[in-house]
Amino acid sequence: MRHRCAILDDYQNVALSVADWSSVKRDADITVFNEPLGGKVTEALRDFSILCLMRERTPFDRATIEALPQLRLIVTSGMRNAAIDIKAAASRSIPVCGTEATGTPTAELTFGLMLELTRKIGFEHARLKAGAPWQSTLGIELAGKTLGILGLGKLGSRAAEIGRAFGMKVIAWSQNLTDEKAAAAGVKRVSKEDLFRQADFVTIHTQLSDRTRGVVGAAEFSLMKPTAYLINTSRGPIVEEAALLSALRGNKIAGAGVDVYDIEPLPLDHPLRKMENAVITPHLGYVTAEGYRRFYSQMAEDVRAWFDGKPIRMIAPPA
Repeated sequence: MRHRCAILDDYQNVALSVADWSSVKRDADITVFNEPLGGKVTEALRDFSILCLMRERTPFDRATIEALPQLRLIVTSGMRNAAIDIKAAASRSIPVCGTEATGTPTAELTFGLMLELTRKIGFEHARLKAGAPWQSTLGIELAGKTLGILGLGKLGSRAAEIGRAFGMKVIAWSQNLTDEKAAAAGVKRVSKEDLFRQADFVTIHTQLSDRTRGVVGAAEFSLMKPTAYLINTSRGPIVEEAALLSALRGNKIAGAGVDVYDIEPLPLDHPLRKMENAVITPHLGYVTAEGYRRFYSQMAEDVRAWFDGKPIRMIAPPA
């Protein structure tokens, strides 16, 4: 009996073209879903034995997993996907396998958001295309400004490197950051309060967890300069959404660059869509041709290895 393999949330319709799935097609029929399934997940996937997921686009909690009787394998991009209940999968002996990932594109997008906030590139582009005679905005230089990094792991360290290349002073804080680790990344460790007080740009590069959920809230926004900006390319719930909206509405900060949200896709009536001091993008941090080639190629490898009885890149359930 042939397997049925579903590739979910391929918004750009590129999964089958950026990777070689021929080894999978020998034993499975592949169906690609280009749109979010929303509340139709269990109905649409009831007869599939293999699911290939793109990051946290579709949640797979215990109830969803238990409602899919044919499910035998879950594959996700990256080696961490908070939207999958791995314990629930393990209780049904369903392996969850991942892929490698790179933090470079997310760090690059961070500075794209910063440049749009400070130099209004897209805004001025749109004006010229609409027939405006010339410039109307006054930009702000990054050189000499203080970049505050919340979370100095792989992505945060890459952001620090880019910030230094722009001539920025770089400071950092996280719950486990040491002076030695900060120095190794070429930055100065400061307290959380000092990071928000001193930074001209606060950029978030920590993982979402119980400890980091809501770690940026009203108290942190109250410490920021009215000329400062917040950048979030990590996960939406790290920032208290109500506090962010209040800070933007009250001009308590100069603006925000946001790529991630509490609810994704972002609801059409969400207030961020209409705020002039917010630059918003639809979770583009990892969405690059290079990244997708790695994700989908290794997804195909994971499925083939499982067919061969030798699963690879397995993600263990949390202790």
